[in-house]
Amino acid sequence: MHWRSIIRIVGLLIALLSVFMLIPALVAVIYRDGGGTIFIQSFIVAFILGIVLWLPNRRYKNELSTREGFLIVVLFWVVLGTIGAFPFIFDNHLNLNLTTAFFESFSGLTTTGATSITHLDTLPKALLFYRQLLQWLGGMGIIVLAVAILPLLGVGGMQLYRAEIPGPQKDNKMRPRIAQTAKVLWSIYIILTIVCALCLWLAGMDLFDAISHSFSTISMGGASTHDSSLAYFNNPIINYIITFFLILSGCNFGLHFICFNQLSLKHYLRDQEFRTFLMILCALIIISVIGLSIWIGAKSVANSIDKIILQVVSTASTTGFSVENTSSWPPVLPILLLCASFIGGCAGSTGGGMKVVRVLLLFMQGSRELKRLVHPNAIYSLKLNKRVLPERIIESVWGFFSAYALVFLVSLFVVMSSGSNAMDAFYIVSSSLNNLGIGIGEASDNFSHVGDLVKWVMIIDMLFGRLEIFTLLVIFTPVFWKS
Repeated sequence: MHWRSIIRIVGLLIALLSVFMLIPALVAVIYRDGGGTIFIQSFIVAFILGIVLWLPNRRYKNELSTREGFLIVVLFWVVLGTIGAFPFIFDNHLNLNLTTAFFESFSGLTTTGATSITHLDTLPKALLFYRQLLQWLGGMGIIVLAVAILPLLGVGGMQLYRAEIPGPQKDNKMRPRIAQTAKVLWSIYIILTIVCALCLWLAGMDLFDAISHSFSTISMGGASTHDSSLAYFNNPIINYIITFFLILSGCNFGLHFICFNQLSLKHYLRDQEFRTFLMILCALIIISVIGLSIWIGAKSVANSIDKIILQVVSTASTTGFSVENTSSWPPVLPILLLCASFIGGCAGSTGGGMKVVRVLLLFMQGSRELKRLVHPNAIYSLKLNKRVLPERIIESVWGFFSAYALVFLVSLFVVMSSGSNAMDAFYIVSSSLNNLGIGIGEASDNFSHVGDLVKWVMIIDMLFGRLEIFTLLVIFTPVFWKS
């Protein structure tokens, strides 16, 4: 391990994050409702820490191995979540304890959107904006941003990129150089955010809410600046706009690049994963509409169809916006949507869950095994987008699924041992591991009632979900630390 090189890079990334603390401070100056001091304090502390780590090690620029790339990503997310908690710790409006401050920080950065904070409408604009900014930075990944603008990372940037980007096919690059790839990803991300903000503003949101909700929409974080979330606006046009951009955010950003680069939409329909993603959402919407029509009547459903569609897409895509009170729905529907969040968005998107491509490959593998039972000597290959997949990818998908199930079960038992009943524990772990942020029952929209132990379990699960299990799990294996 090149420890001094690792410390140098982490120091640079911390210094980079500290600069973003100044943006909420500027918001405080604009709105003059307080809250700016905590961000100035956080900037000073974080910047000094970054410089202290970087300065003594600035000359160490060794090439990173894959193992060191994984370690840097894990270290940085842990340090990043810690530094992200500074404003919550310094703030005297919230009076959060240390555990809850960390919980809010990690929830934002992992785009989970779970919160223990209430009375959002009374908080300073700077603090509200900061919560949205955390999600936006975590959506595409601060590591990818760093690779894009910090050439000091050198050729080792590929190792950081591979550890950060979700999905089973991590070596696919849109540009020959990794820094160019990261810039392309962030350019698309920023463009979608700007367009989404403009659409929401034109639809009736004020500028602050439009920007804030574009952050949580494109990042699929789902946090809002209001206690009642999107129900606060009660605007069908806003609901449809957010639904549309949630679908775009749930798509592989590499696919966005191809379509933007060639000025053609046909690639969306040709992509097998994106088609499956749309089919899942459509099926869930149809089931929900039929179920609600039977439960509350077709007329009531017709009057709130925009809310139903948004609630389905938001939950299934692991965004977590709340626009409908699902406690009045047939009990089977919220549970169905929560289970759908295990699938999540497409690989290479800002969504959580296991990713559509993995579930699709598991289904294809199951179908292949059934065919082999009938024709044992036949040779069946798995194809994705008409390309034969290496068996190594199939093996990695099964390994990921096994690790996902293991982490889920261990977390479930720990939460249950803390005193939660089985169903609440299931909702809490599902919400955090899938980076969803909402559950059912007591965990429907706020986690202020859960204890500190459960919050720490949720923090760990959020990291597992955001870093796709293996990135975090691998550092706990003995072989990782063998030279």
